[in-house]
Amino acid sequence: MENSFAITTTFITYLLLMLGIGIVAYQRTKSSSDYFLGGRSLGPWPAALSAGASDMSGWLLLGLPGYAYASGIEAFWLAGGLLVGTWLNWLISAKRLRTYSITTDSLTLPEFLSRRFNDNSKLIQVISAFFILLFFLFYTSSGLVAGGKLFETVFGLDYSTAVIIGTVCVVSYTLFGGFLAVSWTDLVQGLLMSAALLIVPITAMNGGLNTLETDLASINPELLTLWNDSNGEPLSIIAIISLVAWGLGYFGQPHILARFKASRSNKDLTTARRIAVIWTALSMVGAMLVGLVGLVYVTNSGVSVDDSEKIFMLLVNSLFHPVVAGILLAAILAAVMSTADSQLLVSSSALAEDFYKQLFKKDASSEEIVLVGRVAVIGISVVALVLAMNPESSVLGLVSYAWAGFGAAFGPAIILSLYWSRMNRNGALAGILVGGTTIVVWKQLEGGWFDVYEIVPGIIFSSLAIILTSLLTAEPEESVKSQHEKFKKQLIELN
Repeated sequence: MENSFAITTTFITYLLLMLGIGIVAYQRTKSSSDYFLGGRSLGPWPAALSAGASDMSGWLLLGLPGYAYASGIEAFWLAGGLLVGTWLNWLISAKRLRTYSITTDSLTLPEFLSRRFNDNSKLIQVISAFFILLFFLFYTSSGLVAGGKLFETVFGLDYSTAVIIGTVCVVSYTLFGGFLAVSWTDLVQGLLMSAALLIVPITAMNGGLNTLETDLASINPELLTLWNDSNGEPLSIIAIISLVAWGLGYFGQPHILARFKASRSNKDLTTARRIAVIWTALSMVGAMLVGLVGLVYVTNSGVSVDDSEKIFMLLVNSLFHPVVAGILLAAILAAVMSTADSQLLVSSSALAEDFYKQLFKKDASSEEIVLVGRVAVIGISVVALVLAMNPESSVLGLVSYAWAGFGAAFGPAIILSLYWSRMNRNGALAGILVGGTTIVVWKQLEGGWFDVYEIVPGIIFSSLAIILTSLLTAEPEESVKSQHEKFKKQLIELN
């Protein structure tokens, strides 16, 4: 009873802190630019940790440790791909996307692509918004599943009730504060997540890394090789490509790219990149160690875990005082909230800016757009909540589908739009449609190369569609060319 009270008190304190940040941000949110991009005022620390925290979500503390628990060192292929992808995204996309979004005066990703190619039909904007809503429903649902598993484990609640409570926690401060609330809370939550991921395995490792290696070898030596699975079977080239290819998804994630656009200067993005890469590396190592150390702990102690994705929670509850456990378990809530709030915000901006304003009321005021955005947060949350109600849902499984969807639909289009002046409106439209559709179709196929992670064919086909369609159709209009020249000049000035 005492343990439960201490953990509950810690959770409530944490939630009140996050809500307080949301209320302060609410007072600074006056326009749609404030609500969706924080008035482009993010410094390097909130930009870096907000991008990282909104990226990693509950899968960093549940999905990745669970994968390492089941597969061992094999999971380093996944972690390594994500680390390299993080670095390349900041290096290749950040400054150019921020500069071009200023050149085109665009808030959302669909709006940027539409204005980049002077798409008067608004087809790019509407179709992009459709894919954002489709894939974010699965992504947000994964966060709510993680929240449900947390409240279910910690408080012994019914899974459905646990998911509903987690959803209310996330929606409450996203609704009030918008982008500033999301970014400021992400800064706090990102630090909490990385601290928890390092403290837990270090505490559990009595004899250090050498002892951990010995213990894992005694359990199953195959857990210590990069080239075999846990059953001793050689990893196929398809399996390795599928794991490393997760890193390709970064270039098309709207909630991460929004942090680039919201940074207060291009120079800050250099500092932010270094912070983001270090944070990601530490978090990945910590998450891997949680899974590996957790396997040794479970084996040696004789306790059982019914779901490998709950190994972090098991270690925390077993090793720490209830007050400390409450703080560390709040890191899972932080991971869930930091991603789900960003996803809800991007989804609501897609509905408000890219659907409502473009299709229904072009002269909508800034205040009206913010109101529609807040209503959209509630509506999207309800749909994601319904999808999350299955207790058998895998956090990593839901994330992988949405991650691939964004990576293929938007990654090639964004990168090529920032670097290739010959790309035109038809090419952008073809790339988005082919990339998004490939993910949906490929996911239904299996056997041979159809078993490769769908992001690989999605990005290949999307890139080919953009290049071939652009080359086979007319060159961009003069207004598009002159805008691209203006962007290049601005890039030099702002860097």
